[in-house]
Amino acid sequence: MTVFQCMRFKLFGIQKFFVPLHSENRRPQYMIAVNNLGIQFGKRVLFQDVNLKFTPGNCYGIIGANGAGKSTLMRILSDQLSPTHGTVTQGPGERMSVLEQDHFKYDDCTVIETVLRGHTVLWDIMQEKDALYAKEDFTDEDGIRASELEERFAELEGWNAESDAAALLSGLGIKEDKHYTLMRDMSGNEKVRVLLAKALFGNPDNLLLDEPTNDLDLDTVAWLEDYLSKAENTVLVVSHDRHFLDAVSTHTLDIDYNKLTLFAGNYSFWYESSQLALRQQQQANKKAEEKRKELLEFIQRFSANVAKSKQTTSRKKMLEKLNVEEIQPSSRRYPGIIFTPQREPGNKILEVKGLSASIDGEVLFNDVNFQVEKGDKIAFLSRDPRAMTALFEIISGNRKPDAGTYEWGQTITTAYLPLDNTGFFNTDLNLVDWLAQYSDDSSEIYLKGFLGKMLFSGEEVLKKASVLSGGEKMRCMIARMMMTDANTLILDSPTNHLDLESIQAFNNTLRVFKGDILMSSHDHEFIQTVANRIIELTPNGIIDKMMDYDDYISDPKVLAAREKIY
Repeated sequence: MTVFQCMRFKLFGIQKFFVPLHSENRRPQYMIAVNNLGIQFGKRVLFQDVNLKFTPGNCYGIIGANGAGKSTLMRILSDQLSPTHGTVTQGPGERMSVLEQDHFKYDDCTVIETVLRGHTVLWDIMQEKDALYAKEDFTDEDGIRASELEERFAELEGWNAESDAAALLSGLGIKEDKHYTLMRDMSGNEKVRVLLAKALFGNPDNLLLDEPTNDLDLDTVAWLEDYLSKAENTVLVVSHDRHFLDAVSTHTLDIDYNKLTLFAGNYSFWYESSQLALRQQQQANKKAEEKRKELLEFIQRFSANVAKSKQTTSRKKMLEKLNVEEIQPSSRRYPGIIFTPQREPGNKILEVKGLSASIDGEVLFNDVNFQVEKGDKIAFLSRDPRAMTALFEIISGNRKPDAGTYEWGQTITTAYLPLDNTGFFNTDLNLVDWLAQYSDDSSEIYLKGFLGKMLFSGEEVLKKASVLSGGEKMRCMIARMMMTDANTLILDSPTNHLDLESIQAFNNTLRVFKGDILMSSHDHEFIQTVANRIIELTPNGIIDKMMDYDDYISDPKVLAAREKIY
């Protein structure tokens, strides 16, 4: 510790309060302005002639099909990539913060230091001050410079910096005993949270977050939703989490048709309006005035629903101001995910007795007992995601429990979507031959039909299984599941690697599925709209409630039970 740091701790201590992102002490006055922006790679144009202003107090959810240019836009806005033409400007003196993706960049830094580096101006001042106070030949000029730095340090609330950083880390699930651990000693999931804290630290005027909910559990996502929904700066976010987008977004920026279209409202409003526009387009003989009336009624109805919701709505523009001619069907393609049970399940689905599992002596769950009833769609929760995977692996016959038994009913057929599908794709088979491994019908037409439903067409079906992206692998695994005609689905984090279109299609089909579902997910909307029962696994037993997820996380009796069991 430097001489200055010792003085600072002695004189001022570490203050125990936190000035959040939405501090009343600081209200940004400027904006991010985009003028005549365009980007293309070779002959491929992502978008062009973009003119937009992103203003303080608003959060812009950026959506678009894979490859549309969401991350490219974020890189341009953060000056990491030069556009083909056009400019991006922000207010004089404004600070922009970006969620970094390099998990190894700060391996030689402590966790708290990594977060402090998020405010580059403050960090530079701190470093220069420490260097000055550590000098043995401290001159008058050094004293004048130190005084200037101290004044600026106070203006930036530097005395609160470490306590602010610690509060952010704690909110994101990084416990205090790890705040001074080297980043190289943190797990991948922990590094994600530290880098997110770094991006949020210091109340940046403009905040750019690309997939901020990746690797976060449901509780931490809820914390981030609450945090961002109160932000008074300018926030732009890319995410595949629909509930997150709905909770934080005041506007939706849709990248489609090689252009960017800005809507007042969240993802659900955009999705429902685009689906309405698609239905209207399919009704070619419908009069223009009837279409306009239907769209206006939809906008008014949605506005009324939003006003009553729990989401942040106070800053949202009135949706009635939207020009109805701007609403058009999306050009995106949605996969045809359809599960059709070959037979109806009987009354006995699954009985679990005294089941226990551990990893390297660490208990994941212990003495678990439950019965799955006909019509159950169960979401399994745990603070340790390995618990759900262990349970699913056991009841799928891929792993032996430490203790206990399970028994499926005689009428039950299962289809399992595992968390890790790597072993399925260690082959150079093309997709048709890959899928044929899991089918009784090996005819090419039959197999191409399932691949087509999952958006593999033309020459794509001849791709080698070993070169697929994460999203493509998931779509192949879903096609494999669909062929089984199972009446019970076991789904371990089914939205991983999927784009919004696939998630929406998957979600829609599970809501109407006629069999039973056992699943885990970090997607709030997925759980809320599918599950009718929640089972939480802990090392000390389970909590088992017949209710939806929103009720589960707000029910006082459940909250008391969770507090007691943990």
